[in-house]
Amino acid sequence: MIERYTRKQMGVIWSLENKLNHWLKIEILVCEALAKKGIIPKEALEKIKNNAKFSIERTLEIEKSTRHDVVAFITNLEEEIGEEGRYLHFGLTSSDILDTTNAILLREAADLIIKDIEEALEVLKEKALIYKDTVMIGRSHGVHAEPITFGLKLAIWYEEMKRNHRRMEEAKEIISYGKISGAVGTYAYIDPEVESYVCERCGLRPASISSQIIQRDRYAQYFLTLAIIAGTIEKIALEIRHLQRTEVLEVEEPFAEGQKGSSAMPHKRNPILCENLCGLARVVRANAAVALENIPLWHERDISHSSAERVIMPDSTILIDFMLHRLIGIIRGMHVYPERMMRNLNITKGLIFSQGVLLALITKGLSRKRAYELVQKNAMRVWKDGVDLKTLLIKDANIRKYLNEEEIKEIFDFKRHLRHVETIFSRIFG
Repeated sequence: MIERYTRKQMGVIWSLENKLNHWLKIEILVCEALAKKGIIPKEALEKIKNNAKFSIERTLEIEKSTRHDVVAFITNLEEEIGEEGRYLHFGLTSSDILDTTNAILLREAADLIIKDIEEALEVLKEKALIYKDTVMIGRSHGVHAEPITFGLKLAIWYEEMKRNHRRMEEAKEIISYGKISGAVGTYAYIDPEVESYVCERCGLRPASISSQIIQRDRYAQYFLTLAIIAGTIEKIALEIRHLQRTEVLEVEEPFAEGQKGSSAMPHKRNPILCENLCGLARVVRANAAVALENIPLWHERDISHSSAERVIMPDSTILIDFMLHRLIGIIRGMHVYPERMMRNLNITKGLIFSQGVLLALITKGLSRKRAYELVQKNAMRVWKDGVDLKTLLIKDANIRKYLNEEEIKEIFDFKRHLRHVETIFSRIFG
């Protein structure tokens, strides 16, 4: 059974209250740095720190007339602080506050996503080891190819998710830069030491250079990473959907007691959890395209990126958090049917061993072209007449010139296909 998604941490990160708390923290840190430099009287700093507080309702009310959220926020703080409030936002531009806060929020979101990935890795590893030797057919173009194990399929997902973990760590690093450099990034009315002071206390590094904003290639890398993670999730979900098809039915996502698959057909057990993930991946990818389009802006900055980021930052991080949580539940609770896997493995009556026959004939001295012709001739008879390939080969005089019956039978043992599974697993899991 799938757990209900109840985590609230990601939503809290993107709450208005949390955002404004960070704005306040940054404004006070700037005042502290300015007081250390003697620009703000220490008495004024104390009054600012003691009295600075905001009301969400009052800030929103002021914003109705200012049409500017940061101005509304600063105005609200000044109302609470009094005369010393004039030192707030000294030498700053709005993006100093906005972009430094964005970095903090995206970093906090990255920490949650990294934890989600680590949990996904744990469950993928657990299941890979359980099904390491569970034989099933490997497919290419949706058509039976050669034997694999379900554990190998899970190990591929694990290895890809491990790369996502590394990508997310890199995305967290690339986004963890703040800026307190003024209207066009020249520190005209603020000292670079103030920026260093603020960033250090916010767990960030100061951008080595900025315009009015942190450059948006950093954001693009972050959201492209989320899109890649969404792609991995969709890849896994889509595979489970295929394996759950009635004709295949080798794996099935969890189906809870009392769950209904259709309003019309009581027999239905639809892969809705995986289908949801495939749909949500489209949203995350689309948001990554927005992040790419936010890289080019007019001169030192325009505001076209801002409105879009207010949507894609919470939406993409919340979605990935949800999608990973759901994926973990699916993998943990999925139903696996080894007997069905073996049954499907034998559907093609031995055709999946055709490459083994081809290579055996080549080693006996035939040209690849001639060997291919002999094997394909018999394979087409299997498709047409439904006769077992091994039987046809044993009866084929042209084949028997080169391979005896025992050699032919040996080719049709699927264990030879899986003799290196242990080696592959040792590479991945150690």
